[in-house]
Amino acid sequence: MQEILDLQRKIVPELVEVLEKRYNVLRTIYYNQPIGRRMLASELDLGERIVRNEINLLKAQNLIEINTPGMTVTKEGQDVLEGLHEFIHKIKGLNDLEEYIKAFLGLKDVIIVPGDVDENPSVLKELGKAAANYAKNIIKDKDIIAITGGSTIKEVVEAFPKVSNLSDILVIPARGGMGRKVESQANTLAASLAKKVNGTYKLLHIPENVSLDVLEGLLKEKQIKEVIENIHNANILIYGIGNAIHMAKKRGSSEEYINNLEKLGAVGEAFGCYFNKDSKVVSQNNPIGININDAKKINTHIAVAAGKNKVEAIIATEMYNTNAVLVTDEAVGRKIAELIKSNLINKI
Repeated sequence: MQEILDLQRKIVPELVEVLEKRYNVLRTIYYNQPIGRRMLASELDLGERIVRNEINLLKAQNLIEINTPGMTVTKEGQDVLEGLHEFIHKIKGLNDLEEYIKAFLGLKDVIIVPGDVDENPSVLKELGKAAANYAKNIIKDKDIIAITGGSTIKEVVEAFPKVSNLSDILVIPARGGMGRKVESQANTLAASLAKKVNGTYKLLHIPENVSLDVLEGLLKEKQIKEVIENIHNANILIYGIGNAIHMAKKRGSSEEYINNLEKLGAVGEAFGCYFNKDSKVVSQNNPIGININDAKKINTHIAVAAGKNKVEAIIATEMYNTNAVLVTDEAVGRKIAELIKSNLINKI
């Protein structure tokens, strides 16, 4: 099979390009249905005439339907998407890319989703689905799942299938609340995920940026102490990765704190910890929830992040994390491989 795919890439490389384009069109319709032609063209960053031609072909093959609200994918179209997923993965050489990055960074596993989230936002939904499927397959009875907030992790929770064969699952926020969007805060996502896995949840009602005096008092509360204890006993940690300075600003950190992060060389952030290029933790937010020492004790980390602007942050936070499963997009994967081959990533 792999030999045939390699031959196809060499003899008819345009076949791969056409196949990928139509796969992306169908996938984008599926994740945004019902969707109009103009919105689809905008999502794919393609001209309307090109999109119209692709739509006509997909409709002629009974892969999509066109109605007043917009286009939707038919059952036959969904079957084609499922069938093409693994084929696209192999024909683009993503299996080899996953193994290459996994070996160099020293990770438990790497999952790469075809596409570039910067060019096609629907790839983020595919990222969420890939992470959700991985998590679903490893969760066991009586597991404790710690989850952070953020728009990327929100996609993971939304993509999670309903599970009914598990018991005594506890889902908890890995850290205190952050930001103004309630729907993507860790507390909200923990409650939503708990419903998907037929489990229970506990909430952590503490903002991230509170004074140490206030924090000391809050940590004595019985309910909060229980959540912190559960975090310490978590089996699975699901989290996003961000640029250090961007995340510090998003958290409302002081200008002095941000300047200090810059002096310390912080480039990546994950679960409240700031990492430098050598993958060393140079700063942590107030100890509300999980910290780097807790994280090291958790068997499986599912780190979900995409976008070429996060490449440096991903490398910094995940290098030599033998518990980590990195879920990212193709553009990030190829950029990391390019840096490795150029010897721009120095092993510790």
